[in-house]
Amino acid sequence: MSVTDDTLAANAEFAAGFTGPATSPPARQVAVVACMDSRVDPLPILGLAVGDAHVIRNAGGLVTDDALRSVVISQRALGTREVIVMQHTKCGMATSTDTEFRAALREDTGVEPSWAPGFFPDIDDSVRAGIARVEGDPHVVSAAVRGFVYDVDTGALREVSS
Repeated sequence: MSVTDDTLAANAEFAAGFTGPATSPPARQVAVVACMDSRVDPLPILGLAVGDAHVIRNAGGLVTDDALRSVVISQRALGTREVIVMQHTKCGMATSTDTEFRAALREDTGVEPSWAPGFFPDIDDSVRAGIARVEGDPHVVSAAVRGFVYDVDTGALREVSS
């Protein structure tokens, strides 16, 4: 049985006890940009529940063009008013460089990727860059944005000043 088959079986159990959908738009009017890392589960880390927030995840928790698009839609179409940028310690996106990663992809596939991987050497600078992208976008309704680093060893958040 594959992992996907296991998840389908788990979903059948979940659906059998499902009590109905959560609120939409997000009850707490917050959007969270976070890393896709399997050690990071933004809702319990931030004391939120299903239906409280939009969670936008990608490798590194970067405010990419697509993440920014989601933040703007979250605010403009669904009423969120705060944004949290949350990255974490021991992130794989701090272990290489875009140049090295692109070269490895090119060597392995013969094709240069059309996208930038987004590796970063300093997590605080990366969080600050994410905050600045949200604050500087003219389409964002509310630039009430704060950034944090989640410590995967302790479970604690540390705020990063912009």
